[in-house]
Amino acid sequence: MSDTPVDSSKRTWLIASGCAGAAGAVGVAVPFVSSFGPSERAKAAGAPVEVDISGLQPGGKINAEWRGKPIWIMRRTPEQLASLKKTDGEVADPQSNRTAFPTPEYAKNETRSIKPEILVVIGICTHLGCSPVDKFTPGPQPSLPADWEGGFLCPCHGSTFDLAGRVFKNKPAPDNLEVPPHMYLSDTTLLIGEDKKA
Repeated sequence: MSDTPVDSSKRTWLIASGCAGAAGAVGVAVPFVSSFGPSERAKAAGAPVEVDISGLQPGGKINAEWRGKPIWIMRRTPEQLASLKKTDGEVADPQSNRTAFPTPEYAKNETRSIKPEILVVIGICTHLGCSPVDKFTPGPQPSLPADWEGGFLCPCHGSTFDLAGRVFKNKPAPDNLEVPPHMYLSDTTLLIGEDKKA
């Protein structure tokens, strides 16, 4: 074995080659690691979606998307929650017992939710797939009854839903707004599309 020292030009070349190789490895690793997250195609196919609800104010609503469907997330005020007792007798399926759209067990209650103040529903009318509009302000309004407590109106054929997404009796929509599978990852993060911890 030779004890000849490596001349400085070769040393510089070796260091530069090593640095370039390391930079190349990082360049390859970053896209590889980021590919572990769900792709847009996977999200559309039904991969669960995380939603940050930290900025959701009482009485407010935010929209998300899961499987190409609009997801409505609303933080109801104490007054809005109290209105649900008033509409119990006026809605077609107050406890979500119908089976056309499977309702998770944790949503088979008056508030149709895990946490009473947070409503999570798919924003598609169960009649013909139209998208209802927000009508949160109580009181008489065009196309709504005089004793309106707030909720959603499907302008296409007049179906109305209360603030729990429950359809009123004698309306074209055959069922309540669908509740997607969901769970809380924390107080401020919802996971839409999955409701069982691994």
